[in-house]
Amino acid sequence: MTEPSERAGAAGASVAAPTVEAARAAAVTDFADGDWHRLHPATPLFRGGIAFIAIIGLVVSNLRERLIQFFVGGSARAGGNIEDDPIDFIIQHELVLVVLGGTLGVLLLCVLGFWLSWRMHTFRITDEAVEVRSGILFRTNRKGRLDRIQGINIARPIVPRLFGAAKLEISVAGDDANVPLSYLGSRAADALRRDILNLASGARREAASDAPAAAGGAAGLIESRVGELLAPELDPGLVAEPASVVRMRPGRLIGSTLLSETTIILVAVVIGLIVTVITTGRTLAFIGVLPVVLGIGGFLVTRITRSLRYSIAATPDGVRVGFGLLSTTNETLPPGRIHSVKVSQPLLWRPFGWWQIAVNRASRSSAQGAAGQQQTTILPVGDLRDVQAVLGLLLPEVATDELRPVIERGMTSAGGDDGFVNSPKRARWLRWFSQRRNGFAVLGPAVLLRTGAIWRALTIVPFARMQSVAVRQGPLLRRLDLAAVAVHTVAGPITPAIGAVDRDAALALFDAVAAAAIRTAQADTTHRWRASGPTAAPSPEPAAAFDPPAPRADETALAPNPDWAPPAPPAPPEPRP
Repeated sequence: MTEPSERAGAAGASVAAPTVEAARAAAVTDFADGDWHRLHPATPLFRGGIAFIAIIGLVVSNLRERLIQFFVGGSARAGGNIEDDPIDFIIQHELVLVVLGGTLGVLLLCVLGFWLSWRMHTFRITDEAVEVRSGILFRTNRKGRLDRIQGINIARPIVPRLFGAAKLEISVAGDDANVPLSYLGSRAADALRRDILNLASGARREAASDAPAAAGGAAGLIESRVGELLAPELDPGLVAEPASVVRMRPGRLIGSTLLSETTIILVAVVIGLIVTVITTGRTLAFIGVLPVVLGIGGFLVTRITRSLRYSIAATPDGVRVGFGLLSTTNETLPPGRIHSVKVSQPLLWRPFGWWQIAVNRASRSSAQGAAGQQQTTILPVGDLRDVQAVLGLLLPEVATDELRPVIERGMTSAGGDDGFVNSPKRARWLRWFSQRRNGFAVLGPAVLLRTGAIWRALTIVPFARMQSVAVRQGPLLRRLDLAAVAVHTVAGPITPAIGAVDRDAALALFDAVAAAAIRTAQADTTHRWRASGPTAAPSPEPAAAFDPPAPRADETALAPNPDWAPPAPPAPPEPRP
């Protein structure tokens, strides 16, 4: 096995002005050669070092009186006696050597345990999967298939970042199926992400190139660490950092946080606490609610600081999303891994024209922290132009120039004859305010579900990512001749569903969406986005245009979408491995 430190690539090269040769040399590592490799040598320090620091702090806190007496003189307690001091007991019974030997033995056992844990923790990347083996007494083997990769997250907590290390987590479809690699060299993590994405895309692995040698001495090490701290979250195979399509304005970020529902809850709690203390005179109520206030306040502050360096850009292997100010995290989402997108606007954001974008993905992790919690909020806050730019990255086949007006009307229109099939007038019994706006539209590559008049939301579900569609009609909906439609995707914060639509329109939507989902899934090749080679599979026939049922005489017409047109026949699919 080869140590990661020996293959760190251009660890000492300057990142301020990378050359084409250096970028190409760092683009490929030999981690993906199918052999077993180990993590960063400082991994035991990152995992157990914090625990040692906490223990030392506890010991110093308990011996503070002895330390004060040793350095200042006198006694820290009245009477000149430190009663029940364990140090006095050890000295009086001549147990100094025994205690020192026991402490040294415990430290050596801990160090040996951490070293064995690092030694036994190995990983390998083959053409089919990423596999990790760990454990000393109880061995664990974790494997993630490359064709089920949903994204690769690189987190750089502030302490490992100072040592040039990063945590790489491979998001795999499934419940807690992710494969973490904690920790790797910072540059090695970037290069390994590129290798894994290359293999997952269907491209063949290239041979590892000899990287430029790192600058020697303390000056070279300092230059390397400073360069890694200031370096952009950059694919080593790219010469320049991809430009972010959204610029996060600090004023907009702070304003949107202050106008969020969480801030309103915090203000309500604080006002209620002040009123309680004034009316009852019980100051203990403040102590009881203080943890809640600190928790909510900390969440709001973290949300602001985490999004100050927000970036989202297109790369050859998908969309790169970055967050973080001191501790950074960035994730690459390969093509075809977004199962649904929701564009929402809280009521207090409407005067400013702000929106938020969330997504559903097929991977879920039970781990904690920035690397464990999947990025479901892709755009924390942005205006209409930002939303269009982000949708163009996430769903390029949907956010086209021809379909962009339909998406914009789905976000901002109050309803009516705007290209959406909206709820009939009799639905006002169930949708008091949103009856005119509540509706759907069938586009070539996706279905759009528009809900909410006070809290606006537009959900976009690509046909290729759909799993099933359902029509439901309870007693009340049956009485009003209405129905509800649910489009099933992977579990996540988004539930693509719409209620209180005309029954015949719901049945027509069911047939159109089901047929389009089957047709699109057969032609989908996004799981191997770099693979090439024609196949002899026939091209599927384009779907017929969506034709809503005729309206009732006493209600508004269910107008078809004027911007919808049958899609062009897609390229023949490549057989899945």
